[in-house]
Amino acid sequence: MQVVVFGIKYQEKNQPHVQELFDALQEVGATTYVYRPYLHLIEGQIRLPAAYGIFEGHLDFRVHRIDVVIVLGGDGTMLDAVTHVRDSGVPMLGINLGRLGFLANIEKHNIRTAIQKLAQGRYTLVERTMLYLESAPPLFGDLPFALNDCTILKSETSSMVTIHTYLNGDYLNTYWADGIVIATPTGSTAYSLSCGGPIVMPDSGNIVLTPVAPHNLNMRPLVLSDRSVISFEIEGRIDKFVCTLDSRHTIINAKQQLAVRRNDFGVRLVQLEGTSFAQTLREKLTWGADMRN
Repeated sequence: MQVVVFGIKYQEKNQPHVQELFDALQEVGATTYVYRPYLHLIEGQIRLPAAYGIFEGHLDFRVHRIDVVIVLGGDGTMLDAVTHVRDSGVPMLGINLGRLGFLANIEKHNIRTAIQKLAQGRYTLVERTMLYLESAPPLFGDLPFALNDCTILKSETSSMVTIHTYLNGDYLNTYWADGIVIATPTGSTAYSLSCGGPIVMPDSGNIVLTPVAPHNLNMRPLVLSDRSVISFEIEGRIDKFVCTLDSRHTIINAKQQLAVRRNDFGVRLVQLEGTSFAQTLREKLTWGADMRN
């Protein structure tokens, strides 16, 4: 088994957990590659295997036969890992060193068990769809895709943004709001959820359109087919707006042409034996628990 260990931050309080991961990988005989920027953070702090490789970025998937990318961090780190995994088809397993952890859903106390299940093949792979942003002029270089969401937001604190929205070329609605979130089912538990959007099951084949603090109060989140193309025209008192793809952002103006559709490729996540999305929802949102007692 050949694995990449990916991270972007290191905190001393997580030293025992990071060390346990590397020890567990060595115990199961895994060939380990470490993302170079992360290696610089943990050198001298973590006892590494006697032999390990260095992972530079997405081009390395063409050179090495990587079986899985193990991501250390939170959901934000998972989103960063996606920019390297891209269309390689290599699955990801997230170990939660952050807070909530819908994507990075393996908790710190389960690291050794998780690696054992991984080595024994006790897992399934689940497909997660992504979004593609079509824009003129082009935005985000060779990374015009998102696993969680695309957003269009006002850039100033004072005035709203007006977003004329079209569904498959037909006029749908005009949103007067702080912005709008276009989310995948995966992203339905992220920014969209905090704006009042619905939780959508990962395999539902949908896109969620959620306004951010809409001024027209009868506007509600909308669930669309992921075969849809959603396009936008933007205007506001200040001709400067923010467009994001997951954790990446750029400044745009009203002349920017934007359309969002399902991406041509998705990503694969490792779902270990005994885990499920329903279980993650129950645990993260404390469903079924009487918090009064």
